[in-house]
Amino acid sequence: MRVASYNRFLFFALVLLALSAASYAQVGIGISVNFAPPALPVYEQPPCPSEGYIWTPGYWAWDADDADYYWVPGTWVLAPEVGYLWTPAWWGWSGGAYLFHAGWWGPHVGFYGGIAYGFGYFGNGYEGGRWDGGHFFYNRSVNNINVTNIHNVYNTTVVNSTTVNRVSYNGGSGGINARPTSEDQRVEGERHLPPAPVQRQQEQSARANPQQRASVNQGRPAIAATAKPGDFKGGVPAREAGAPYHAPAERGGTEAARPENRGNEPAGRPESAPRAENEARTENNVPRPPATHAKELQPHQPATVPSTGNASRDQKYQQQQAKLAQKQNQEHQKLQQQQEQEHQRVAQNNANAARTQQLEQKHQQQTAQLEQKHTQQQQHLQQKQQPAKPKGK
Repeated sequence: MRVASYNRFLFFALVLLALSAASYAQVGIGISVNFAPPALPVYEQPPCPSEGYIWTPGYWAWDADDADYYWVPGTWVLAPEVGYLWTPAWWGWSGGAYLFHAGWWGPHVGFYGGIAYGFGYFGNGYEGGRWDGGHFFYNRSVNNINVTNIHNVYNTTVVNSTTVNRVSYNGGSGGINARPTSEDQRVEGERHLPPAPVQRQQEQSARANPQQRASVNQGRPAIAATAKPGDFKGGVPAREAGAPYHAPAERGGTEAARPENRGNEPAGRPESAPRAENEARTENNVPRPPATHAKELQPHQPATVPSTGNASRDQKYQQQQAKLAQKQNQEHQKLQQQQEQEHQRVAQNNANAARTQQLEQKHQQQTAQLEQKHTQQQQHLQQKQQPAKPKGK
C-alpha cells in the first residue's frame, strides 16, 4: 500500500515539474452537456493555510458515467509561480449545449463567464489579493485570513456593481449575460499553466464521492470547500443550495464529451469500461492525498506476522516488527520537528513566496524519500521473515 502511495506521489511530482515548464495558451473546452449545471451553493471559506496560497472557487463538474453534475469543492492552492493568479473554470452556452471551460494559472485573471463565485471572484477579475515584491497580499474584506499566521494583508471594500446571484453558467436560458472584453482577449494570449496536479486530484476525489453529485445533494453538497486539496475529512459543508434544485427532464440525452476534446476530461475509469450497477463509490474510496509534510504521515503500526507454527519464532518476528515501527515513528517525529523549525525561521525572516515555495518543495521531497525508505525497510523485513521453502522445491 505504501509503495502504491509513493508511486502516486512521485507521479504527481513529475507531472507538476513537466507542467511548470510548459505553456498553456488557451482555455480548454472539455465537456458538452445538454442541460445547465445547478446554482452555486452557499458556503463559508476555510481559513488560508499559509502565505502563497490562492483561493480557487468551487464549481460544478460533469461525470459522464453517472450523467450527473458533481461539486468540486473550493480550496486554497499554492500558486505554481510567483506572480500567477487563478482564472476559474466556467460553463457557457454555445452551439446548442453547455460547454465546460477549464480554469488556468497566468499572470492576469482572464474571462470566466461573468460568474460570481464570491471570495474575490465577482464575475470580472479578482479582488481577493495581489502580488507585490514577490509576496502575495490578501484582501481581508473578502478572504478568511488569520493575521496571526499571515501578515501580508490589507482591507479594501469591494463595491460590486453587478447583480449578485447564484447562477453558475453563462448564456442560454437564465444564464449570465457577459462577454469577454478586449483586455480579456489579450490576457487569453498570455502564457498559461493548466490546473496543478493537486487540483486534478481534488476533482477526482469529488467525482468519487456520491454525496457530491447534484442528484444526491440537491444542489447542497456535503463538502463545499476544503482548506487544502484532498482534505475532505475537514471539509466545509454547504449552508444551503443556491436555488431550488430541479432534476433535468432528460438526463440520458447528454453528450459526455466531444471526441476532439476527450483528452481534457478529468481522469477516471476508462470510458470503455462500464460501471456495474452495484459498484461501490463511497467516501472511503476517495484516494488519500500524498503527504507533503512529515506531520501528515500516518503513524506506522507493527505489521501482523503470519503464523509459522513456531510460537517462539512468531514472537521474535512480532518483536522485530514492533521495533521497526517504533524506529520509523521516531524518524517521523524528527523530520516533523526539523520541518516545523524551518517553517518558523522562514516566517520570522518574512521570506517571499518564492522562498516559501522552495521550502514546501524541499519538505515534499523529504517526506516522500522518508516514506520510500520506510517502505523498503518493511519489504526487506517481511522477506527475512518469510518461512523457508522446503528443500528440493
